[in-house]
Amino acid sequence: MRALSIALVVVIAAGAAWGSARLVWDLLHGAPQTTVPKELLIAGALVWLQTVLAFAFLYWELDGGGPVTRHLRPPAHPDLAFPQQLDPRLAAPGWRPIFVDYLYLALTNATAFSPTDVMPLARWVKLTMSVQSLLSIVILSLVVANAVNLLS
Repeated sequence: MRALSIALVVVIAAGAAWGSARLVWDLLHGAPQTTVPKELLIAGALVWLQTVLAFAFLYWELDGGGPVTRHLRPPAHPDLAFPQQLDPRLAAPGWRPIFVDYLYLALTNATAFSPTDVMPLARWVKLTMSVQSLLSIVILSLVVANAVNLLS
């Protein structure tokens, strides 16, 4: 079951990577669909949202050995430090992150280009969050710059 869920996350991440790469390629090479501001903004938003979802699934599946492992045997040294784990007064006893917490992490990392309240502790998380931040800033900056250029 774990191998299947990891395979699914890899497929989702590969789709997000392909969509991002294709959007950047089309923007850099002036594809016809990137010449209409509304279509460009919609495509950019969808690709950006796809990357947010892909990274949310990636964090959720890889943190602490996955959701089942985190639930049955919480790791002594987590990969990600949520505020509720750092200060037990902030949550009910036995609090554990669920998918929404990882979605929030992916969304804030994609908009702030850095950690907000969830701290990366493991090196793989730091690298993954770095890749997500760079990908997000490339998508957003190219889409917005091209859309502004088209509207001018």
